[in-house]
Amino acid sequence: MSKKLSEMSLEELWQLFPIFLTEHQDYWKDWYAEEKTLLKPLLPQTAKLNHIGSTAINTIWAKPIIDILVEVQRECNLSDFKDILVNNGYICMTESTERISFNKGYTEYGFAERVFHLHLRYIGDNDELYFRDYLNEFPDVASQYEKMKRKLWREYEHDRDGYTNAKSDFIKKNTDDAKLIYKNRY
Repeated sequence: MSKKLSEMSLEELWQLFPIFLTEHQDYWKDWYAEEKTLLKPLLPQTAKLNHIGSTAINTIWAKPIIDILVEVQRECNLSDFKDILVNNGYICMTESTERISFNKGYTEYGFAERVFHLHLRYIGDNDELYFRDYLNEFPDVASQYEKMKRKLWREYEHDRDGYTNAKSDFIKKNTDDAKLIYKNRY
């Protein structure tokens, strides 16, 4: 019998769920749209949902995990949505007063066919939208990002935190550049 995910150490989880990249797949946008349809009735009408992360960048290799940014009004209490999302298949991964992160599609046997990361935040906490749009508009920058990700993939295959941290300077610099171009787009 397999251990429950909640009983596994971080190292065991990283072995079960390694970093792996694949060529961009057009159906990722469909997976996002289908999940958005499932999520909309669970959230306030004013919630903003967006496809973020590398699967939302049209040309680059990515982990086949659909990242969804959900922004809600400041009047909302983020924790009010925790039970709703958990009861609908999401696992709460991290929680603070300003952000809650959820995963869906992680099993004791590895990844399910469809995997989602949901980032629940307040409206305006959305730097990922600037980064996404910038890389979609500037394919040369997207290509640099892909090249870096593919190099880091092998180095950090079983170290998700290391992989994420190694990309952070590139992401910050290009997000800052995007914010200068797209001033107050979001």
